[in-house]
Amino acid sequence: MPRIMIKGGVWRNTEDEILKAAVMKYGKNSWSRIASLLHRKSAKQCKARWFEWLDPSIKKTEWSREEDEKLLHLAKLMPTQWRTIAPIIGRTAAQCLERYEYLLDQAQKKEEGDDMDDPRKLKPGEIDPNPETKPARPDPKDMDEDELEMLSEARARLANTQGKKAKRKAREKQLEEARRLAALQKRRELRAAGIAVQQKNKRKRGINYNTEIPFEKKPALGFYDTSNEEIDPHAADFSQLKKNQQNQLSRQEKEEIERKKDKQKLKQRKENDMPANMMNNEPARKRSKLVLPEPQISDKELQQVVKLGRASEAAREIALEGGIHTTDSLLADYSLTPNTSVTPRTPAAVDRVLQEAQNVMALTHVDTPLKGGINTELTNADFSSIVPTSKVLATPNTVLSTPFRSQRVDGSPAPFNTPGSVAGSVTGSVVGQTPLRDRLSINPEEALDPSETPIIQKQAKDQLRVKFDSLPAPKNDFEIVIPEEEINEGDDANTAMEIVEDQADIDAKKQQAILEQQKLELAKRSQVIQRNLPRPLEVNLNILRPSNDVSNLTDQQKAEELIKREMVKMMCYDILKNPQPHINPKRAQTALNQASNYLERHPYEEFEEEEMESAKEILKNEMQVVKEGMDHGELSIDAYSTVWEECSAQVFKKN
Repeated sequence: MPRIMIKGGVWRNTEDEILKAAVMKYGKNSWSRIASLLHRKSAKQCKARWFEWLDPSIKKTEWSREEDEKLLHLAKLMPTQWRTIAPIIGRTAAQCLERYEYLLDQAQKKEEGDDMDDPRKLKPGEIDPNPETKPARPDPKDMDEDELEMLSEARARLANTQGKKAKRKAREKQLEEARRLAALQKRRELRAAGIAVQQKNKRKRGINYNTEIPFEKKPALGFYDTSNEEIDPHAADFSQLKKNQQNQLSRQEKEEIERKKDKQKLKQRKENDMPANMMNNEPARKRSKLVLPEPQISDKELQQVVKLGRASEAAREIALEGGIHTTDSLLADYSLTPNTSVTPRTPAAVDRVLQEAQNVMALTHVDTPLKGGINTELTNADFSSIVPTSKVLATPNTVLSTPFRSQRVDGSPAPFNTPGSVAGSVTGSVVGQTPLRDRLSINPEEALDPSETPIIQKQAKDQLRVKFDSLPAPKNDFEIVIPEEEINEGDDANTAMEIVEDQADIDAKKQQAILEQQKLELAKRSQVIQRNLPRPLEVNLNILRPSNDVSNLTDQQKAEELIKREMVKMMCYDILKNPQPHINPKRAQTALNQASNYLERHPYEEFEEEEMESAKEILKNEMQVVKEGMDHGELSIDAYSTVWEECSAQVFKKN
């Protein structure tokens, strides 16, 4: 019976190296050709080995806690979609699936209290179903004959860069070069014999490197002064470069030689000291980030504490110098804290990875929803985002707590308790010592009575007053509205149903009303604004005569002066209401200020539409009477332009 060999199995180091070299030569699309170099592996297995293990972009470090939380959270959101989850985490799909199964097994073992080994580890005699995702097995010292034959064949095929196609290409290139040289020699001989032969250039796509220089920039003809040109002082001077310097190796060649030396040293180290090299290859564990609380006391508060301590010490020294010991009991002593409290521990953190794994297991073992009932209970289920929410635990703050004013474990009295209320006291009528004036809440308060301390009473009153001030104002302004028309409830059947108008129709009516209002306002403006005609940027106020000279004018001159004043007023109003874009912002601001000042002294009057229409009709009739009385004909465009320029020159400023 012939021997049947099934392709597959554990990958060895030799096969991995052959696969890497084959991918470098043939690329990642010729897996059948690559698999022909490996007799024991198929094309599908070669592709899986590359994309699951050998690809340099694959992350092979240990899984961090953040990655575990993200994996379980995404598996809860998108079950069994490992190809979608893998790029979000930055691992391969096989790594995500393997880690997911491992976390579920760990969670199940903790629930059952089982301390068995990892059930996913292979037992002796079992076959790995996914050998492409495991590290390569070292090569044995004595290989089989078929392995040696495969290795030599792969070495020969991968080293053969001059195959049939490459040889044919080189031969065609050599023939083309020989043909070109023969044609060049023939043209030279004909030219020497006096026969001019024009070369027929074939249109070639791209650049013909034999006849032209690529990207050549020819300088312009003529002589130029080169004294002002900037010369790089660090550039190599090829005129003084010696021959021995030209033969020196370049930096790239030196790096290549050093790289080969490093490879040789690494190879020798692997051969001589393999166990130590494997121990040193372990990745370093990532340390967790130190989380500290924010500072609770500012520098100003610290200075205040120091000042209070100094004042207390100074008062104590003065009291001791006088020999009066009764005053000593009224002063606070901050020199020594009698009971030092131990720094509390950080609250125990919840194992989020185990919690998420238990949630996923609960969702996996859900019965059919057709039976009904209560949904599966999940612990801290979070479906708000694709990334799990992180809760940062900070160290508890012990700065603000004091040994006597903070909550005690043994059930000692709370603040403002009388001495008689302390547990274990003999009687409630025992008079305690003089209460302490302690502003920092450090000294014991067993004898502290709020009725005997005006400072504490004042503080309580202030707190109560602040709380009263924060209450909302009373609302007593009630208003009773009596309907103007009483609704007859008996005639409900006869009343027509009120139709609620659509919001789009309401908005359209509002927009139409706004447009109508704008149209009415535009009708009251001058013809220049209505027709969008060019306007002067500044108004020449010098055309107006002083108010002192008005009395000496004739009626025609007075009418002309009134027309000019009204025209200037309209132009200032247009500049103020519809300013034009100005090249010089300072001049634009000056023009606006000038128009505003003029309108303050001569306010602009707005007229109704009927008044405007009657004024237009009067002007039209007057123009017709003047035209007929003075026998004016039709003006030519030249005469009209001349008169217009003379009039505009008087009004407009010259820029």
